[in-house]
Amino acid sequence: MVQSRMLKTSFTAGEVAPTLLGRPDLRAYANGARRLRNVFIQPTGGVTRRPGLRHVAMLPGAARLIAFEFNTEQAYLLVLTDRLLQVFIDDGLVAQFAAPWTAAMLPQLAFTQSADTLLVCHPDLPPQRVTRTSHVAWTIAPWSFLREPFHRFASPDVTLTPSGTTGSITLTASAALFVAGHAGVRFRIGGKRLLIGSVVSPTQANAVVEETLAGTTPTTDWDEAAFSPVHGWPVTLCFHQDRLVLGGSRELPNRLWLSRTGDLFNFDPGTGLDDQAIEFGLVSDQVNAIRAVFSGQHLQVFTSGTEWMVSGAPLTPGSIQLDRQTRVGSVTTRMVPPVDVDGATIFASRSGRGIFEFTYTDLQQLYQANDLGLVAQHLIQNPVSMCYDQRRRLLHVAMADGSLSTLTLYRAEQVTAWTRQETAGAFLALAEIGGTVWAAVQRAGSIRLERFDDALGLDAALTGAAPVPQDEWSGLAHLEGQAVGVVAGGAPREDETVLNGSVTIDPPSTSVQIGLAFTHVIEPLPPELSTAIGARAAPIRLVAATFRLLETTALAVDLGRGPQPVPFRRLDTPMLDAAPAPFTGDVRLRAFGWRSDAMQPLWRIEDDTPLPMTLLSVTTDTRMTD
Repeated sequence: MVQSRMLKTSFTAGEVAPTLLGRPDLRAYANGARRLRNVFIQPTGGVTRRPGLRHVAMLPGAARLIAFEFNTEQAYLLVLTDRLLQVFIDDGLVAQFAAPWTAAMLPQLAFTQSADTLLVCHPDLPPQRVTRTSHVAWTIAPWSFLREPFHRFASPDVTLTPSGTTGSITLTASAALFVAGHAGVRFRIGGKRLLIGSVVSPTQANAVVEETLAGTTPTTDWDEAAFSPVHGWPVTLCFHQDRLVLGGSRELPNRLWLSRTGDLFNFDPGTGLDDQAIEFGLVSDQVNAIRAVFSGQHLQVFTSGTEWMVSGAPLTPGSIQLDRQTRVGSVTTRMVPPVDVDGATIFASRSGRGIFEFTYTDLQQLYQANDLGLVAQHLIQNPVSMCYDQRRRLLHVAMADGSLSTLTLYRAEQVTAWTRQETAGAFLALAEIGGTVWAAVQRAGSIRLERFDDALGLDAALTGAAPVPQDEWSGLAHLEGQAVGVVAGGAPREDETVLNGSVTIDPPSTSVQIGLAFTHVIEPLPPELSTAIGARAAPIRLVAATFRLLETTALAVDLGRGPQPVPFRRLDTPMLDAAPAPFTGDVRLRAFGWRSDAMQPLWRIEDDTPLPMTLLSVTTDTRMTD
């Protein structure tokens, strides 16, 4: 008989993929777990039950969430839905107005902010400008270029013949060129601009000359606006070195445009002076449809097949350099904007199975792409939205299956730990404002706006308070007909069912928290037996397990007979309907019975009690046959 004591003090490798169950030699095995659900990993190694979600509003349909921070005191959440834009601050709706995008466009919308203006673009929508004029006054309108970029789309041998050099004229093309969408689009002949008024036929259009033309002879020296209903609008955008950067379009997917310095809507390249506009294409042996542009130490360009660095100090037509860095590729089915985490750029890979960290190395003077989800690939399944909580240092990634994967990332401390958050519904979209993480969540056939709240232990929850105890609590129409958890006066109660938007509790209370319960799970990896008895499997018996807890008010542990609640109350505390006192210290539990399946965990924490729980370490005493 061999006795052994194992001490687990860290979960800083997070939940690891089942494919690693045969690799106890890895550091991730020693610091990882088999299941970590509805918990967050602390940088010191402990595990904490996640906060609940506060219900804020019902949404009219699918949504994109955008953080809009005007200053440190005025931060707004913009909710984009079908033909509508809503503005929230401090859980309240302060403005809403009609918008030009449709529900089908939402996944591919890209955006960037400068001061009081948000610029929004989509390849099938004229770029929009959302402007805050006051706390409750907002406007939205297409932006207009001071000087738009131009491009030659037609064959080089197609000629245009103007009927005159000024005023209203007729343009005649030598081949089929014009379509109905050209109405309102600018052309240039010999560098001089004219505006198409109407299309007569595929070879003829009426136009108004804006700059006097040189003559009326047929010429191949002409081009048309790079962006239009005919050829598409910008795919993505950002600000970099006081320039507006536009990336890709429907028919020019690999092209970049940089505005003039300090003149954000002027894309006239002029004569190539340092402050004038820049335009170039990404040309290589791999697909380069631009998916995102990001302003970091350099201008970073993320395409469907590669990642690029655009450098220059500063960027000018003469100093600009373009270098391909890595070959990962970004998501193409929807727009998942990269996020900055401590100077590194985090982006979702095209495969849908990786979250990569794009970092610059001073030694090699180039970027590297490291897969942050290498040991937890089962938790990364087609990301649809991503945000970073700077206060808790948590990266949240919503997946296509409605789950939420959370990464605790401390690079210097070598902490890269994934967990999974689950709720009675599906996470659809995310945004972070000042440490508050917002989510669009689909529940019971409807979509709601919710946010993580440290004061809550339930989801889709609301709180209430009254000067005197009351038994009926209303305002719960969003949970109609559902069984809900209740916390009254800080103590859990029996589940209730919402009828006519209210619940009745007994005995009454002056404060309640009502919402949907969720279960947190902590399950370790199978024990590594080779250190004690060689590589062969053998029956093992858990003698006892000691759980070191911090400020914990509820704990349920499964030692082989299902989850059993652990009592913390002492003789000098009230026993009924009172908030349990937080417990800090060790809890030692005895276990019985032998286990012949070496793949089964020795213990498991599983509990839906809506109260705080923090696990710091676990010590297990075992016996094995020799």
